[in-house]
Amino acid sequence: MSSTFSILSQDQPGVLMRIAALIYRRAYNIVSLSVSPTEEDGVSRFTVVVDGEPRICEQVRKQLEKLTEVISVTDLTRDGNAVERYLKLIKVKAPQSSRSDIFQTAEIFRCRVVDLGSSTLTLEVTGAKSKVEACIKALQPFGIVETAGSGQVSVARSGFDEE
Repeated sequence: MSSTFSILSQDQPGVLMRIAALIYRRAYNIVSLSVSPTEEDGVSRFTVVVDGEPRICEQVRKQLEKLTEVISVTDLTRDGNAVERYLKLIKVKAPQSSRSDIFQTAEIFRCRVVDLGSSTLTLEVTGAKSKVEACIKALQPFGIVETAGSGQVSVARSGFDEE
């Protein structure tokens, strides 16, 4: 079982290291880690997915809240109402003879072609983890050269009855 934490923190040098070290020191596994600036100057959002039982993940949340640079910690898994997305870049062998088949496969998964070379092409796929994994599996017969991914990013879902 894993938990997804959305952490807002001051954007200062060393914050990433302190968050990762806190989790590492307690022998928890970080499954995914993503960091980006927020709409507010000087504030960053960390999306951290941690492996562990709910009790252990609750301990992680409480420890994260004690870090001085941390503004807030939300357990998106516990709250159960979040939008989660992954981004993956997939470089595929693409001789002229198989390009149309690759393009058809990419279209099924709503991939974007972001680079095209003489013998390879690079696709961008975003969505739920299961969609990204299915896309990779569908492209494997063509020959995957390399992949790179962002890890999970998440935000709490909004409702229409909010003020």
